[in-house]
Amino acid sequence: MVGLGVHGAGIGSPAQQIHDGDTLNVRAIGNFGVRFLGIDAAEVSFDFPGGGHTDFVSITSPRWEEFLSNPFDDVKYGELKLPVRLKNYLKTVTGPGTATNHAHHAEPAEAFLKQEVQQDITALGQTRESFKFFLAFGYEIMDGYGRMLAYINADKAEEPRPIFYNERLLEAGLVVPYFIFPNVDPFVKDKSPVNSVGENPAQFREKIGRSPKLTAARTWVKNAREAKKGVFVTGNPLRLMPFELRFLAQRRPPSRWVIDLGKTDNVLIRPEKYFTISNLEDRLFIPNEFIPLFVENGWRRGR
Repeated sequence: MVGLGVHGAGIGSPAQQIHDGDTLNVRAIGNFGVRFLGIDAAEVSFDFPGGGHTDFVSITSPRWEEFLSNPFDDVKYGELKLPVRLKNYLKTVTGPGTATNHAHHAEPAEAFLKQEVQQDITALGQTRESFKFFLAFGYEIMDGYGRMLAYINADKAEEPRPIFYNERLLEAGLVVPYFIFPNVDPFVKDKSPVNSVGENPAQFREKIGRSPKLTAARTWVKNAREAKKGVFVTGNPLRLMPFELRFLAQRRPPSRWVIDLGKTDNVLIRPEKYFTISNLEDRLFIPNEFIPLFVENGWRRGR
């Protein structure tokens, strides 16, 4: 919700805040969410299957344990059409204990982010009232839940600036990467997705290879996996990816195509085959609306 914008020490009048017939200055009233770009954290709670947005349930609820023990019960939870190969894969990462495992990994990520924000407030000598965040947006500004899509950090002008919270969580191994074109470096600096795709697959991959931020992000994930820490911890790694939990709960198959960043080919991997890319940091998800643009520039749809 928004109201008339601030003018001087108070709220401006309509005459002061209306620039012309299609422009109005406003201010935010109340809170709004920010969804971190480039990462995916285990869900603390989510819309339970069949309940819509009115049935937001904690992942620690026995209802989630029952659901994730067998999320393929179409009679109980609604129809979910999945290719046999994807369904068989998902059976290996669901089952008894999946919800408990998810909650186990959701709590450290939430606690770490709280700690990082509080440490920044303290380090800057600020209060909750004076502390501000800096937001850097990608191509899309808002998701379907009305949340801002951004890289977010403490608003600190002096050097050296800390890395974004998105990156801190990834470096700590507490979240999984979720690179979605074109909302991830190096594409966020391009003026349009057309510029991002380039003229051919080789040019596209060259841009990826020259990106220090994307390279660092992929390295952090690789290091966490090799060190078996965080979501990769020995004995109890994160079993079900957060986006998998979401599409199972929403009773819809995955819809984003995928490019394997670990290869040099020109193949667009079909949405239902994302899991064939074993290393999480090698998955670059491509929304369906951009696929014709990729095909026009030398990419081919996989079978």
